[in-house]
Amino acid sequence: METETRSKKTICVEDLRRKVLTQDLEPGAYLDETELSEAYGISRPPLREVLRQLAGEGYVVLHENRGAQVAPMTHKTLRNFFVAAPMIYAATTRLAAEHATPAQIVRLKECQWTFRQAIKSGDAAERALGNERFHSIIGEMADNEFLTPSLRRLLIDHTRIGMTFYSPRKLDLANQRELAADQHDEFIALIEAGNADAAADLAVAHWELSRAQIESFVTPVSLHFPLGRAPGAEEQRGAS
Repeated sequence: METETRSKKTICVEDLRRKVLTQDLEPGAYLDETELSEAYGISRPPLREVLRQLAGEGYVVLHENRGAQVAPMTHKTLRNFFVAAPMIYAATTRLAAEHATPAQIVRLKECQWTFRQAIKSGDAAERALGNERFHSIIGEMADNEFLTPSLRRLLIDHTRIGMTFYSPRKLDLANQRELAADQHDEFIALIEAGNADAAADLAVAHWELSRAQIESFVTPVSLHFPLGRAPGAEEQRGAS
């Protein structure tokens, strides 16, 4: 029974992560514990452990008496995203080139192969998730307990925005998407060669490739997805 419960918890964690990243669960949405408990076949105590884990990873925010909320995407968080992204990506990739193991490089190559397959299939969700996995492995290579949580949080919002970037309907972005995939191959080569300076420079160039597209989502006229209210925003509005 304990093994079965743990297995259901693992399924629940992985599925909720995926639904947040692909925006099946919209930014700012509140989660219904009763519905989740029934959907995943687990009782409230292990479900709350799952939600605490997801909160620690940055996927949800826990509110007293309100429950779990999918991490909102506010204008403030997106502004901070722009400030932090190039620094975190560059630092992480530099360390990856310095510390990557042969086994990790093999995993990165396997991930890139899967990412290329997702590009061919035209599945926006698999493309976005493949990109997230690729950069998560680079984070594992960096092996830095201070950068890892920041990278994980950064990738959550980057992946949610990437659902639009990787959409096959966005024909005008096809060249950018192909270049992004080619840069992944360059990451692998530079990390395998241990070229930390060039890897860090490529991380900034890789960020710049998607920055303008991501930036377009910050302006209200071009928002194509709900940002969700920041925690406490509703209460503040009611008090005003």
